[in-house]
Amino acid sequence: MTAFLSALGDKLAERWLTLLAVPGVLYLMALGAAVTLGQRHWHDVGRLRARLDALAAAPAAHSPGTVAVAALGVLAGAAAVGTAAQQLGGWVEKAWLVEVRGPLTGRLAARRLRRWQAADADYRTALVAAGRARIAEGADAGALAHDAERRYAARNRIGSAAPRHAFWTGDRIAAPDQRVWRSYRLDLTVAWPHLWLLAPDGTRAELDTARTGLASATRLIAWGAGYAVLSLWWWPAAPIGALAVATGVGRGRAAAASFADLAEALVDLHGKELALALGLECEGALTRTVGEAVTRALSKPG
Repeated sequence: MTAFLSALGDKLAERWLTLLAVPGVLYLMALGAAVTLGQRHWHDVGRLRARLDALAAAPAAHSPGTVAVAALGVLAGAAAVGTAAQQLGGWVEKAWLVEVRGPLTGRLAARRLRRWQAADADYRTALVAAGRARIAEGADAGALAHDAERRYAARNRIGSAAPRHAFWTGDRIAAPDQRVWRSYRLDLTVAWPHLWLLAPDGTRAELDTARTGLASATRLIAWGAGYAVLSLWWWPAAPIGALAVATGVGRGRAAAASFADLAEALVDLHGKELALALGLECEGALTRTVGEAVTRALSKPG
């Protein structure tokens, strides 16, 4: 038990250092540079060096007690800033995944739906033109088929199905629910805890990695917002914040797509196991009939 607690403490300390302390200290350093240099002297390294020399020459800097208190203050400040970034990242994630509630999210979802419908109409028109050219054995059949593929990809960049959420990430995470229901008549929301228990450790680890990646991405966006605030006093913080936000958005989309694909694969590979574990007959692959029976078995009356 002692060894377990020691290992757990090491992991918690490492996690705290990675998620809160190091990014927080870097942010406090940027804050100090912003306050010291300002907009007029944004590139004056000598001014910053002089400030550091003045602090080092102060009598209090030679007192071990003062240095220890200052170090603890820096660590506490870094932890506080890191905790704030983590909280803001959680809010960003909730905003990404929120369903339509109120006029703002409704307008955003409606705008995405209009874009998707227009892209879908363009794709279907191009697909029909490519099909007619192929039947007629026209010389431009290959070019038209390539144009249809390009329009299909453009539509899927907006959403693999008609958007129902205000943001792409919400639709991507919700897509397995719709696809699994259409394919197997299985309610993934109800079946998910049971599938999770049947999944092997490697599959769980992959899902955890994707889920952690999404949280890390939103936390990076939160840090980017923090640096954007610093740009009010020191403009070089603005490109740092913009880069962090852009990177976070890209990583978040990749993590959401990975998690959604893994969740759907979990149903494809272990849906039959779930049916058999519930005592239902399932010969071969999971079917709509079996999936509907699993849904009924797991949907306990309230």
